[in-house]
Amino acid sequence: MTDLVLRDALEAYETVYMPSRNLAERTRREYLNDLEDLGEFLERTGLKDVHEVQKRHLEAYQAELDRRGYARSTRRRKTASLRSVFPFLKRDGYINVNIADTPSLAKAEHKQPRVLSEREYKDLLPACAHQTRDAAMIELLLQTGIPLSEPSRLTLRDLGPPARIKRSRDTLRVLRVRAGKGRGDRYVALNYKACRELKACLMVRPEIEDDHLFPSKFRKPLRPRAFQNMVRKYLDEVGIEGASVHTLRHTFATHHVAKGTSLRTVQEERGHQDLKTTSAYVSLAREVMNRELQEHAL
Repeated sequence: MTDLVLRDALEAYETVYMPSRNLAERTRREYLNDLEDLGEFLERTGLKDVHEVQKRHLEAYQAELDRRGYARSTRRRKTASLRSVFPFLKRDGYINVNIADTPSLAKAEHKQPRVLSEREYKDLLPACAHQTRDAAMIELLLQTGIPLSEPSRLTLRDLGPPARIKRSRDTLRVLRVRAGKGRGDRYVALNYKACRELKACLMVRPEIEDDHLFPSKFRKPLRPRAFQNMVRKYLDEVGIEGASVHTLRHTFATHHVAKGTSLRTVQEERGHQDLKTTSAYVSLAREVMNRELQEHAL
């Protein structure tokens, strides 16, 4: 691949398009890795210029992904990456036609998010009740839908000043969620259930120099992988299959929509920039409601 195809185009995509979209740091890394892989593939085909790339080359790349035996989720992400870069290249004059915008190029497959049923998440909470810190972290995800990376980064300073609420003797707090590079901090409300578990957690939290809210058993900041493994352990104990940490985020949004929480509120809590992203939970909520009507038939 020539400088124009690989270095110039990808550098422009990285320095112009990504900042303009305010993409998360992890998303930026994944997109760039995907596009570098695409560039290497096109280079091996002997392409010399960005204008030489045609839809058959992209179709051949997708066939190559299948040949490599990548997981479906990986192929979806790589397809989304190439569908993102070619409109940018056309807009900025690198190419005349967006070759990724064609019905013959398979779109990224859509996988319905896994959502815990009410019975499942009510079974999960007692399973971790004997570990105060773990119970607080899982309750925090269920009640706020914050991302996997956040609990391990939270500090005591991220808990805002309390305010009395009627539902419980515990206090309502506001939690500061520190976003990644290029994205501003935001604040989410902690309801009485989250406050109750956090209060219990703070009462037994060891006195350490580090101010991380959830220290590990070695009194060090808890790493995201350790948190992920902790959630996985309790899901396995309860016998909940096909679920993960991200399932708790989807469960929060879906059940709130099903129970009547406004989309705007869910959008703010989840940190979605576009309400259309949040609207996807309407159909999931409908499925949850239909399932409960069947299970709870009179």
